[in-house]
Amino acid sequence: MNTEIIQSVIKLVGGAGNINKVWHCMTRLRFDLRDENKVAWEEIKNLPGVLGAQSQSGQVQIIIGPKVNIWYEAIVSQLEPVCGNNAGSTGNVSTKGRKSLVSMFMDTVSGVFGPIVPAIAGAGMIKGLLAGLIALKVVSAKSETVMIIDLIASGVFYFLPFFLAVSAAKIFKTNEYLAAAVAACLMYPTLMDAAKALASHTAGAPDVLYFMQVLPVSVFNYSASVIPVIFSVLALSYIHRWVDRFMPDVLKTVFTPTLTLFIAALVSLTLIGPAGIYLGKLLAFGIQGLFDVSAVFAGFIVGAIRPVAILTGMHHAMTPIALQNFTDQGWDMLMPMMFMANMAIAGSTFAIYFHVKTREQKSVVLSAAISGLLGITEPALFGVLTRYKKAFIATTISSSVASAFIAFFGVRLYGYILSSIFSLPAYIGPYFIYIVMGVVLSLGLSFTLTYLMVVKNKGTEQTVPLVNQTR
Repeated sequence: MNTEIIQSVIKLVGGAGNINKVWHCMTRLRFDLRDENKVAWEEIKNLPGVLGAQSQSGQVQIIIGPKVNIWYEAIVSQLEPVCGNNAGSTGNVSTKGRKSLVSMFMDTVSGVFGPIVPAIAGAGMIKGLLAGLIALKVVSAKSETVMIIDLIASGVFYFLPFFLAVSAAKIFKTNEYLAAAVAACLMYPTLMDAAKALASHTAGAPDVLYFMQVLPVSVFNYSASVIPVIFSVLALSYIHRWVDRFMPDVLKTVFTPTLTLFIAALVSLTLIGPAGIYLGKLLAFGIQGLFDVSAVFAGFIVGAIRPVAILTGMHHAMTPIALQNFTDQGWDMLMPMMFMANMAIAGSTFAIYFHVKTREQKSVVLSAAISGLLGITEPALFGVLTRYKKAFIATTISSSVASAFIAFFGVRLYGYILSSIFSLPAYIGPYFIYIVMGVVLSLGLSFTLTYLMVVKNKGTEQTVPLVNQTR
């Protein structure tokens, strides 16, 4: 990685002293800054390898693409001499009090899910491929080989609370191992077995356990849960600071973690965990209500907002809802629509390939289009489609139509998987023909509309040169 470029990024966001926190998702560097007025936007956008830059929900986002982790590690290594081991979350977040709830929510969701997406995407791909092989009867569902592959694929989702706890601890600046310990309390076999017994209607299975015959601990299965863990770690961060503030220095080493874990675990088991379960169910119920009114209308709306959500960095907000759907009902209808949106983005970008002139521009566009097919859409959106307004409109229309189409046929997915062309095997089964038709519709319609709309308005369409995209 070019050290000069990394130093330029730090300088152009106002210097190391202006950085409260830096993290990344799959394609973007995300900064929480003390003073956003110090950001040199145009100079950042002109750096080699930068696809774009924007301010969204209180974050400064620099769009890099698939190499974002390399950039992140290089930035952290540059910040460490100044900020020490906390370079990934430097300083005290002094601007949080001025942020809206939406901004704080987006910071949290993107920060927590960004680092663990490779794990859940990789496991989801294995799970999807396995489902396809079973549907095609290539392997027996009861074979030991399938059992082994399934434990490889399902382990991440079953123990998702641990991944979320560690990731959330970094965001909330608290001890990662105490956070994992709180998650372990939610995942302990005593509670899990009670939840399974309750779910199977076993005679005498309790729905509540009582601490000291006073505090009720509701029996829930927290495996694969999202919201309870994130809020529990948030509470842990405050409890840890509160305990540490009043604990004498001579006792801090032993008694601070002891009291912190005991209080945080009780709060999580009695209050936050159950509230988080109900909140997650409420979010999923709200989305399901939209589908109950009209699946086609729901598909049209979700398909329309998806490209804009990716553009603004708010697309991670759908992830907890999809995971909650998998937990509650074993399937989800949102992720197939995300798939349609990605294919629409790729189709429109392929159409732009026939509109640009130079070999360098064609290379940039083709690379972005292929990345879109593989589920990484930021290079196409920021590097290409935002420069062609009619193309972005065509993408949104195509995403809406294709999502409404598959929603009409009730297409659903049975496990989390990255929305790429290689996700198709995960749909093998009763909905396979419809998802294939949806992919063809999304790619074909977006390509056709973009090609016709951009060419038709060739004299007036603003075609900004594609620069600084060469890798």
